[in-house]
Amino acid sequence: MKLIAGSLAALILLYACGKSFLSRPPQGSLSINALSNKAGVDGILIGAYSLLDGVGGNGGGWAASSDNWVYGGVAADDAYKGSTASDQGDIQALEIWTATSTNSYPDGKWASIYDGVNRSNAVLKLMRTIPSLSAADTTEFAAEARFLRGFYHFEAVRVFKNVYYIDEAASVSNILTYTNTDDITPKIIDDFTYAMNNLPATQGQVGRANKYAAEALLAKVYMYKLDYASALPLINDLISNGVTAHGDKYALGTFVSNFNPAQKNGPESVFAVQMSVNDGSAATGTPNGNYGDALNFPYGGGPGACCGFNNPSQSLVNAFKTDANGLPLLDGSYNTHGQDIDSAHTTSYAGTLDPRVDLTAGRKNVPYLDWGLHPGDSWIRDVSQDGHFSPKKTVYAKAQQGSLSDNTGTYWASVEITADNYAVVRYADVLLWAAECYAGQSSPDLATALTYVNMVRTRAADPTDWVYTNGAFDPATYTYKGGSTPADNYKIGLYASFPSQAYALNAIQMERRLELAEEGHRFFDLQRWDKAAPGSMAAVLNAYGTYEASIGRTQYGTSTFTAGKNEIFAIPQSQIDAEGLGGGKSALTQNPGYQ
Repeated sequence: MKLIAGSLAALILLYACGKSFLSRPPQGSLSINALSNKAGVDGILIGAYSLLDGVGGNGGGWAASSDNWVYGGVAADDAYKGSTASDQGDIQALEIWTATSTNSYPDGKWASIYDGVNRSNAVLKLMRTIPSLSAADTTEFAAEARFLRGFYHFEAVRVFKNVYYIDEAASVSNILTYTNTDDITPKIIDDFTYAMNNLPATQGQVGRANKYAAEALLAKVYMYKLDYASALPLINDLISNGVTAHGDKYALGTFVSNFNPAQKNGPESVFAVQMSVNDGSAATGTPNGNYGDALNFPYGGGPGACCGFNNPSQSLVNAFKTDANGLPLLDGSYNTHGQDIDSAHTTSYAGTLDPRVDLTAGRKNVPYLDWGLHPGDSWIRDVSQDGHFSPKKTVYAKAQQGSLSDNTGTYWASVEITADNYAVVRYADVLLWAAECYAGQSSPDLATALTYVNMVRTRAADPTDWVYTNGAFDPATYTYKGGSTPADNYKIGLYASFPSQAYALNAIQMERRLELAEEGHRFFDLQRWDKAAPGSMAAVLNAYGTYEASIGRTQYGTSTFTAGKNEIFAIPQSQIDAEGLGGGKSALTQNPGYQ
């Protein structure tokens, strides 16, 4: 049985909505007596899980999407905002690094994150008032709640960096004294460590966190800190012993299985946000389907009814070029090496490509699942800003419409609501963490790093996973059965060696871009790598902006990524103001460079 996110969300908003909901008194829809039992605590816990998708409660929606497509992709070099400049215009300010502290999107993200923190703490508070709970139940509830609390706080750190940590001791009387000037990652580490040590290896409901999900998130915190020595033992254990919540050994399946709602929760799913459709939730306005990506469909045709957002960038698509050995162009020449891939839809790039390009981006005259050949610019709303490519990882197959997409018709975006999970961590991610640890440590083990990178590339080189123009698309597996004519000149090879530490780290960073493209990781990878090479993030993204402007992406004409500022987002001014209500000085300090 799956854990259905949001099933009790409407019943358990324990704090009022508003800018300063953390400092407002409880507004319970149910009496405490009705919740003071095992089922009540579990209901509140489910409500805490329900905000993993970023929908419901305070803030939420596209601003708080679980895959961070706005912050992790559009604000980096993975994707353009899409649509038109004025449509969700606050995203464009994030796209070109001009957003201020009054931008509505970070405001919604902050509110959603701390609503999730609040709900997690509500579990810890309530369970301690119920003597009838067994010790085992109390431990399980505490471990899951602390996992979620750690997750939400870690989201806050990655997006805003300078945030406050709210535990179950917070109250209406003391919350205004909390500051955001201390590093809270040690407390996040404590939460994930407790969860790892107390959660079972398997769960009866696949959506619940297990021991290895907690271990993976703990490793992710250490990777964020570039603390390879602390991350590596955890990662090695995940590789050797890790299993999914229902007990499957972690393994690489097909690449496309990660994006097929018919194959979700497979052996590559380390921890995923659960999505469901046709369960009545769309009618409530807070659907359990993947509403955070409801905008990320082709415009004017194919699946969905709109909206033309999150279009893969030209730079991202160019990055899939390969050399004579089938390896990436690690010198960065993919944006100047020959012609851009299908940049004007007149001729094709004459070189070879990593086949993952057509599993990531919709390109003209390439099969778009079973929707037929992608028609090109007729599916793009504004070519001058949106480029020529459509998102693909968030789109369902035509044969799945109505079964794995919402068919109730009760919500404006029902045809864009899908049952496709978002994998917070998948096994390929873990393998590339391992490679980075081995290559990045003070005494690098380049041979082992090479092994893990080549494992990921070997999967991508499997021709059964490629796009074919003459194959019969199978929606059960997202593969093109019987195909013999690849959609382009694919060539992907394995690295023979890593000749130096610098070369290895460059290769690993490129592999992460290719493997995890359009999954919300890119900005945060650049952010953490900047810790080792300050200014590198600014260099990468300013070069990207210059290139995109040179090929006609008008929004990048005068854009500049400012080092020391744009690596994180502004603390929402509404939150600073709310914490200073009543004439007192706000306890929140704005991030450097923002007004």
